[in-house]
Amino acid sequence: MPSFVDRPAQRYVGARATIGVTEFPTIADQIPRIIGLLAQHGLAPAGAPFFRYLVIHPGMRFTAEACVPVDGDFTPEAPLITGVVPAGKYVFSNYIGHPDGLFGATKAVLDWGAAEGVRWDSTETEDGEQWGGRLEVLNTNPLEQPDPTQWSTDLLFRVAG
Repeated sequence: MPSFVDRPAQRYVGARATIGVTEFPTIADQIPRIIGLLAQHGLAPAGAPFFRYLVIHPGMRFTAEACVPVDGDFTPEAPLITGVVPAGKYVFSNYIGHPDGLFGATKAVLDWGAAEGVRWDSTETEDGEQWGGRLEVLNTNPLEQPDPTQWSTDLLFRVAG
C-alpha cells in the first residue's frame, strides 16, 4: 500500500537520455560508470542509485536520468551532469520483483493516487508529461543478489503543492 513520505533535496551525478523502453539499458549501464568515476575522485555514493524520470513522451518514450546521490559539490565532465531531486512530499511504494514488473507497479501507484485524489507534481505539455519528481531507487546491488526476482525498488512520486 502506498504511503506519504517527506524527502529532503538530494544532489546527484547523472547521465540523461531520451529513449524508448527497449533502449533503457543504454541509460541503466551508466550507473556503474558514474560510481567508478566517483571512486576515482575518492568519493562514495551518498545513497542508493536511482532513475529519475523527467518527461514521459507519447509512444512509450521518456527522458530519464541514471543517478548516483552525492554529498558536496563534485562536478563531472560532460556528458555527465549534476542535478538535485527537489525536497517535498512524495508517495512511496516498495516493489520487490523483476524489473519487468515495474510498469505494473508504477501503474498501481498512479491508480491509487487517482482514487485518493492525489495531485502529482507534473505538467502536461505537447511533448509529453513533465514530472517534478518521479524516481525508482535501486535498493539491491545485482552483484550481491543476482536473482532479479528478489530485487527491491522504491517508487517515489512527488506530490504537487
